[in-house]
Amino acid sequence: MTQPTPIQRDGHRPRLLDALDLAAAGVPVLPLRAGKLPFGNCSSCTGSACGDRPNMKAAGPCQCPRPCHGWAAAATDPAVLRSSAWAEAWRQAHAVAYHPGGAGLTVVDLDTADAVTWARKSLPATRTVPTTRGEHWIYLGSMRSANNVRPSVDIKSLMQYARWLGPGTGTMTHLPDTVRALIEREETSPARSEVVSSLNRPATWDAAVATGCQHTERYVRTGLDRGVALIRARTETGAGSQAFGVAQFLAKQHAACPGPCGLDALGQHIINAAVSVGVPEQYARRAVTNGLGSAA
Repeated sequence: MTQPTPIQRDGHRPRLLDALDLAAAGVPVLPLRAGKLPFGNCSSCTGSACGDRPNMKAAGPCQCPRPCHGWAAAATDPAVLRSSAWAEAWRQAHAVAYHPGGAGLTVVDLDTADAVTWARKSLPATRTVPTTRGEHWIYLGSMRSANNVRPSVDIKSLMQYARWLGPGTGTMTHLPDTVRALIEREETSPARSEVVSSLNRPATWDAAVATGCQHTERYVRTGLDRGVALIRARTETGAGSQAFGVAQFLAKQHAACPGPCGLDALGQHIINAAVSVGVPEQYARRAVTNGLGSAA
């Protein structure tokens, strides 16, 4: 495999070396071109002709060796980062980006001085990194990404990238509920008069799909029933966020099991409960999928 020569940038350290250092720490990285944008897809990947990468919303079989698909291309393998397929992108790179969710992190992107002032009053202190117009506040833990959760505030974690601007200062703290609540407005229950789903599939968890579970069926069903009751109690707002929390809690109970534990079937029960109180099915499914995944 051809090893590209690191390209000096403005007489300073090559961006590829910055990327390799981050990758060695377990942080998935990718090059950015001018305008803080990822490099465009190759002709085989344009328009999702390749089927997309396995960890994208439209999960597919793409195995393209180039840095296509933006955040989904972020890698920690030094052989990938140094490969000939990435060499031209590094030569043209204006910056290094990283995938926060892939590193188990969430970035609260504060784009103005007013947003920074709000964060200092409203959010728990954590590691901060200065940006051109504001700050990045970095927390331990991943969540769904969302833009414009409040004026000049974006959440960058799963399915998003953030520009690497240095290690910052301060100690990272765990992702607080106050940050998760910033996207609750997108997950809350709409008015019951709205058509939210055509969901009519029954959930079918039982011991037959949990042959690797170390818990009794009574234990699992008791936990599930309690979780479902919590979701169904949120008839006005917050049922989507409650579904995330229930899914995360149930997944943690099975973290030490050899598996399978039938978590997909448990998740379907949770989705059905959220939909029954008005959460759009796509939101409910996303919240449950993220909840099950965040407990890993």
